[in-house]
Amino acid sequence: MKEKIAQIEELLVTELAVCDSLQALDALRVKVLGKKGELTALLRGMGQLSPEERPVAGQMINEAREKFTAMLEEKQALLKAQAQEAALKRETIDVTQPAAMPKAGCVHPMTLVLNEVVDCFTGMGFEVVEGPEVELDHYNFELMNIPKNHPARDAQDTFYVDDNIVLRTHTSPVQARTMLTRKPPIRVICPGRVYRADEMDATHSPVFHQLEGLVIDKDVTMADLRGTLNAFAERLYGKGITTRFRPSFFPFTEPSAEVDLTCVACHGKGCRVCKGTGWIEVLGCGMVNPHVLEMCGIDPKEYSGFAFGIGIERITMQRYGIPDLRLLFEGDVRFLGQFR
Repeated sequence: MKEKIAQIEELLVTELAVCDSLQALDALRVKVLGKKGELTALLRGMGQLSPEERPVAGQMINEAREKFTAMLEEKQALLKAQAQEAALKRETIDVTQPAAMPKAGCVHPMTLVLNEVVDCFTGMGFEVVEGPEVELDHYNFELMNIPKNHPARDAQDTFYVDDNIVLRTHTSPVQARTMLTRKPPIRVICPGRVYRADEMDATHSPVFHQLEGLVIDKDVTMADLRGTLNAFAERLYGKGITTRFRPSFFPFTEPSAEVDLTCVACHGKGCRVCKGTGWIEVLGCGMVNPHVLEMCGIDPKEYSGFAFGIGIERITMQRYGIPDLRLLFEGDVRFLGQFR
């Protein structure tokens, strides 16, 4: 038994000396100490020994197992240290080597335009206010003079969460919330994301962005509205840009108007962009309907106001000559990189 254990130890020492990887070391452990290993084979052969010899042989095998296990663990620690040292050498970073410069991103064209529009109106004394995108029907429609079963609701193509909760179809409910919680004078703009059930194409999207403005004070007139929008147009497109008001209808304003701007491509001469008219439709506006003021707790006999709504995608496409709305949402870095 001693001779066999000595032979196994000699074999182990010899192979440990040439073992150069953790995989080879694991194979050696199985060969010596595994279920079918050489030391285990000695343990299984103890049945052939006499009862007096078995305790002595068992003790010898257990001592050999402890000794061999310690030898294997020592070699394992050595190999792990060597592997770690090799990895550190392989992964060493030369801090003196010039690094590759990361690619710089750029501001999205819609953000560029929105920031400029916000700067324009805040420069005129407007305050930026925001509200929830998941809105109650009461704020989204009813306080905007669009009661249940009103035909104007059909034009909104609304996403309903349930009978009384919707994804807001405009940022007008922010105006309603403002009028309910503040006393005039009020001068606010409400930028944000809105939702309508439109098919996605070159000019429509189920998700888009608006910026609406509201002014409530004593003796506010249509002239104040036009002066405000003229200042906005000149700030955004430069001197010489004027507005044209065309009668329209919105339930929450009376009177209402569609606003055209002088075509920025031809400056009113007529071109393909404006279809030869010299004008481009940009936004809707009007004087706040007295019934809306009354529902929001403001006396329409004492106060008046105006409101307007601007589509951010529309003016962005006009500003940069973008032919397809989908380009603004696809995240193509080749397109976005042009605005760096």
